[in-house]
Amino acid sequence: MSEEKKGLNFIEQIIEEDLKNGYKKDELKFRFPPEPNGYLHIGHASSINLNFGLGLKYNAPVNLRFDDTNPAKEEQEYVDAIKKDVEWLGFKWAEERYASDYFQQLYDWAVAMIKNGDAYVDSQTSEAIAEQKGTPTEPGVASPYRDRSVEENLQLFEAMKNGETAEGEHVLRAKIDMASPNMLMRDPIMYRTLHKAHHRTNNDWKIYPMYDWAHGESDFIESISHSFCTLEFLPHRELYNWFISKVSTPQDFQPKQREFARRNLSHTVVSKRKLAQLVEKKIVEGWDDPRMSTISGMRRRGYTPMAIRNFATSIGVGKRENVIDLSHLEHFVREDLNKTAPRVMAVLDPLKVVITNYEEEKEEWLEAENNPEDETAGNREVPFSREIYIEQDDFREEANRKFFRLKLGGEVRLKNAYIIKAEEVVKDDNGNIIEVHCTYDPKSKSGSGTEESMRKVKGTLHWVSAKHAIKAQVNLYDRLFTVESPDADKEKDFLEFINPNSLAIVTGYLEPSLASAEALQHFQFQRLGYFCVDKNSMEKNLVFNRTVTLRDSWAKKSN
Repeated sequence: MSEEKKGLNFIEQIIEEDLKNGYKKDELKFRFPPEPNGYLHIGHASSINLNFGLGLKYNAPVNLRFDDTNPAKEEQEYVDAIKKDVEWLGFKWAEERYASDYFQQLYDWAVAMIKNGDAYVDSQTSEAIAEQKGTPTEPGVASPYRDRSVEENLQLFEAMKNGETAEGEHVLRAKIDMASPNMLMRDPIMYRTLHKAHHRTNNDWKIYPMYDWAHGESDFIESISHSFCTLEFLPHRELYNWFISKVSTPQDFQPKQREFARRNLSHTVVSKRKLAQLVEKKIVEGWDDPRMSTISGMRRRGYTPMAIRNFATSIGVGKRENVIDLSHLEHFVREDLNKTAPRVMAVLDPLKVVITNYEEEKEEWLEAENNPEDETAGNREVPFSREIYIEQDDFREEANRKFFRLKLGGEVRLKNAYIIKAEEVVKDDNGNIIEVHCTYDPKSKSGSGTEESMRKVKGTLHWVSAKHAIKAQVNLYDRLFTVESPDADKEKDFLEFINPNSLAIVTGYLEPSLASAEALQHFQFQRLGYFCVDKNSMEKNLVFNRTVTLRDSWAKKSN
């Protein structure tokens, strides 16, 4: 095998083998087929990256198809959110399709299957049908309605279609093999009655196709060459092929279903049902809460499209499920933001510093570099004055020689400014330090070119001018769950593992340049992490979300 061949993942190897064995390159066509019953999550992002990535690699079209077959759970809101997520990730679809586009064709095929003896109307309860399915080691039992006449089946199926039967009164089942070792082949349900309005077809239909029936036939209608899905659909492949065989001829182009393993992300859940529970129980603010594993939540938190795409590419596709540590995703977020996010100064736990030998009314504007990683980022000016804020943790009244921040009698450099020396502290009645009085070296101004300005001290601190600082709400996010796999223990409710400290809200003091920050704009708060302006932030009520810390601190917390 060539080096290039070795570098292909197993999905790409399948495509290459098909091309070698008769597929034409212009026959390649892929699809991303979400159900519009919730918001997309990081698992969907991997699938999007796979399918659209294959489209780019092979210059092949990729459809965005909504498998909208369950009006009880689907909404236009989810359709709009899904389209926004795919576009935000940077992909374009060839055609926007819906399974509901094919309702008439699916119905006509179902009628033909009834006439050919391949489908029948069953009038049992769902409980009776489930009981008769048997077990993996015992064959199922045929429905007493399995041998209904074609005429009676057609009459009942039309009555279902016309809304003349109650929900749950009848279903249409495929007639396959009740003794099949694959339980999905034991006369699966094709249609059920639902007297609910559909987000696209309104009340035109009273029956709706099941996913297994609609999905494969939609692939066939759209001439999809490869239908890639997660590993839980492997047992469905036999049924997928059987259904397509009933509506096609051997000369027709046949879609090929192949499966890859789901990649789970640590300290979160990637199940739409469980994500919905978090929303419904108000554990989170909504589907786009920055703690959620949804793409919209990650966007609001400040993750970038390229970071998510690079993450998805790095974990690849495989045949075995595994859990990817969240820190792996955060690595790509840091890597991308490091190149693009402007460096600014903000203090989140303020301690006032008074520079006693700096004139009271004096202020000056100092030049600061926006991003040393970006040559085009330029500089900005930050104000300096007699009173500034530094972080509480950056000062100790007494400290050992390994503490390189500010301490009594010690010196530090203020970023882009001067060297200061701590002379004394002011305490409240409880003995807490509320002010540090310092002196500054006027000749040590950064960038001034004097010998003093190049004097080396071991610590450099970020700061903001107290007089000019603007206040903002800062949301400090952490893992949503306290354990790596919150839904791994089937005996416990995953909600038991909610992290009560997944959100801390503090008041931040920011340099004034951030007053004009726009929604979803990224910044690095120097020495603190990467932050993003919240989508709901307003001019007079600035809100920032912490995207990610500068380094992975979770490992230390867990030890």
